[in-house]
Amino acid sequence: MSAAPPVRVLGVDACKRGWVAISNDGRGYFGATIHELMTAAEADDPVSVAAVDMPIGLPVASVRESDALARRLIGRRASSVFTTPVRAAISAASHAEATAISVRATGKGLSQQAFALSRKILEIDAWARAARCRVIEVHPEVCFATMNGAPLAHAKSTWAGVEERRRLLAQAGIAVPSDLGRAGAMAGVDDVLDAAAASWTARRLAEGTAISHPTVPEEFGDGHRAAIWV
Repeated sequence: MSAAPPVRVLGVDACKRGWVAISNDGRGYFGATIHELMTAAEADDPVSVAAVDMPIGLPVASVRESDALARRLIGRRASSVFTTPVRAAISAASHAEATAISVRATGKGLSQQAFALSRKILEIDAWARAARCRVIEVHPEVCFATMNGAPLAHAKSTWAGVEERRRLLAQAGIAVPSDLGRAGAMAGVDDVLDAAAASWTARRLAEGTAISHPTVPEEFGDGHRAAIWV
């Protein structure tokens, strides 16, 4: 009897030019859209889990518990977790309009960073509904803090931060190849490392060892179950 093929998973991160992914079999992928990225990845072999660094499950009139929990988990890196916009805010025509909607709904404003990601949030929101694989949300800083047993000491934009993250990935058995083809040419260093960290959680989910924050995912009536996995 032949052995079953190994489970194949992806870690996915948004980057300036689109999306980048790292698979657990050491391949890198890039796509201007999430559909292009997944088409390229699935052309090689089927994907069972995709762990994506982007909010999945948008609140209507509240702040997500998963975002608050993630901030606590990463300590000094908490500013890297932005508040997920309420669904009405990401369709606003301007940041000012989105902020006004957010304040009315939650009592809190909306960062420029969160509003700037509106298109990609909606892209994932639509794609995840029809994806052929299991799709989960991750936050790379939560992944790295869990690998490390404590929040990381250095920001990912620094050389010390890059080396800290590379070391943790290596210890977790994730070797990011030096040649990632188009993915390496199109994505930033921090994006590649974040995608690799996401692939770690995807692998954990496939193995049955991943946990979600919160333990019982929230539901906002949009068909998604909102939680950050690690």
